[in-house]
This record gives sequence, C-alpha cells and structure tokens, in this order.
Amino acid sequence: MKEYPIPMVPGPVKLPAPVLAAANVNYGAADLETEFLDLYNETESALARIMKTKNRVVIASGEGMLVLWAGLKSCLRPGDRVIAISTGLFGEGIGRMAAGLGAEVRIIGLPYDQTLGDVTELEEAIKEFRPKMITMVHCETPSGTLNPLEEVGRLKREYEVPLFYVDAVSSIGGTDVSVDENSIDLALGGAQKCLSAPPSTAFISVSQGAWEIIDEIDYDGYDALKPFRTAQESFYFPYTPNWHGIAGLNAGAKLILEEGLEECFARHHTVADYCRTRLAEMDLGLFPAPDAVQSPTVTAVNLPTGWEWKDFDARLRAQGLVVGGSYGPMAGKVFRLGHMGSQARMEIAKAALDVIGNVLERKG
Repeated sequence: MKEYPIPMVPGPVKLPAPVLAAANVNYGAADLETEFLDLYNETESALARIMKTKNRVVIASGEGMLVLWAGLKSCLRPGDRVIAISTGLFGEGIGRMAAGLGAEVRIIGLPYDQTLGDVTELEEAIKEFRPKMITMVHCETPSGTLNPLEEVGRLKREYEVPLFYVDAVSSIGGTDVSVDENSIDLALGGAQKCLSAPPSTAFISVSQGAWEIIDEIDYDGYDALKPFRTAQESFYFPYTPNWHGIAGLNAGAKLILEEGLEECFARHHTVADYCRTRLAEMDLGLFPAPDAVQSPTVTAVNLPTGWEWKDFDARLRAQGLVVGGSYGPMAGKVFRLGHMGSQARMEIAKAALDVIGNVLERKG
C-alpha cells in the first residue's frame, strides 16, 4: 500500500515511532505471562488519567465499534428505555443499535451540522420518558462537531438517570472529556484516533453504578464487559488479549502524558484553528453551522464548487496528501482533515493546506 507523506485522515492516524516499536515485538502468550498483566494494569492507569476518571477501564481486543456494542449489550434488556442524542451519523446509529437490541428508543435529533445547545427538549424527554440510559457522541467525526458533556451530565444527576453512555472515540486524548466530573458511566474510546495506536484495541471506562447493572444483566458474549470485572484479579481474561495492540496503546498513552494533558489539548486546538483560518482564506466553507461547536480533532469542509470528490481526492493524493471523505448524507459533498493525535502537528497542517491551495489554484 502506498504511504502518503502528508497524512490527514481522521483515523487510523499515522503511528509514531515509539508506538510502532512497542507493537512490533514477539511477545509471549498474554494469558500466561505476568508481564502482560503488568502492562495491562499500567495501560489502564494511563487511560484513566487521560480520561480523568477513578473508574475501572476495560481494554478490549477489537476496533472501537466493539466497545460501543459492549456498553449497550452489557447494560440493556429488551424494553429498557433509551434516549439517544443525535447530531450526526454516529449518534443516530447508536440509537438504531439500541433499538436493534429491543430497547425502546427516543431520538433527540438535530441536523447533522448542529451541536447540542439548548437542553430544554432533552430535559422534558427525560422527565416524561424516564430513560435507563442516555447516549451521546462527543465528537461526531463525519460532521466535524463536538457536543457538550456538562449539561447532559447535570441532567443525568438531577433526574437520577442510571446510565450516561458517551462515544468519545474521536475525542479522548485530543480534548477534555472529564469522565467523573461529567458523570459519564460508560465512556468509550478507540486506539486509532488521538491515542495514535493501531486499530486493534478499544477501551471503556465503567462506573460503579454501571458495574451493578452489568452484573444484573449478566450478558455473556465475546463483547461482554462482565468478565473484565475480575479478569485482572484472577488473571483470567475472557479471551486471549492482544498483547501487541495493548503495548502500542500503552506507548500512545505515555506520549500524551509525557507531553502533558493540557499541553496536548492546546496543541489540538491550535492546529484546528490554523486549519480553519487557512481554509477561510481559500473561501472554502466548513460543514458545521456557524453556531455549532467544531471539534479540535477533525475539520469537515464542504467540497469546493465545481469539484467531484473522486477527482479532488486524486489530485490531493498526487501531491502526497491524503484526507478523508465523509459518510451518509455528507458523502461526496464533504471532505475531512484529521488533525488528531500524531497528526495534530503544525508542520503537517501547513503542508496539507499548501497542497489544498495548490490544487485549487491549478484548477483555476
């Protein structure tokens, strides 16, 4: 496969050298060697610091979708009530996932270019519907938007909603999530975004209240969370863990902590602001509405007038830049810059925007 010198796909991101080195080792059997348990415990601790939580963090072998399903299957029964906040493709998708498990789902929906602002409708729905779970996507990657966590966490506490489930796959490590402060019971992350690790592991923080519900549901499946409650204590994981993947994830988490959380978050915001300033200078419009909160980890841009996505993408690749398209109703209309993790670097952003400018200038 061709490797592009200017990587700006919004995940999987370019792997830094320490991550590649950590994952590229012939490890022993993870279910036999105590060194693996030490690594797992160390990685859990690092992730908890990044997520700002005292909750346990489960590290699963698989891509981010694994823990999205794990959180739902391990906590829901048919007939349970779920409010799904939908401001984009993934928020709507989580609602469909819960409905597919037999839950009674009420969607609080906004256009895909918006973010949650006024929570009056949500509050009224909580009072009337009395959900067991509220679901939300923090960073809607296809739309380039970032939803606020604080107000939903406040409503969860005020109305004693048992579970607040947050897809933070594209935000953990790139901006503040503050799991405990925002009363998040299930915070879901993926290795291949801001952690800059291979897409072979995913993780989920689990509150004490969530563990009690997990025990009650007693779901048994490959993606079940319950076996992880005692896996470290008994050194008996539900399946052979991915030692290589967790080693890479650990290395990625260490890079963030060595840089410093606030410094890492500031770097993401600075690069995002730079990208958007350059795009505005080129008269390229952003997909999010002017009053929407834009994500510091990904920028969604309307395709320039007169261009087809396939041609635009090919021209960028010819100059060494690879970006992401989008999905659903944005497919073929929006392209995305992934300034997350190892790619949230000013030198990469400058090179990427120079290429975009060159391609537009040549088109005339």
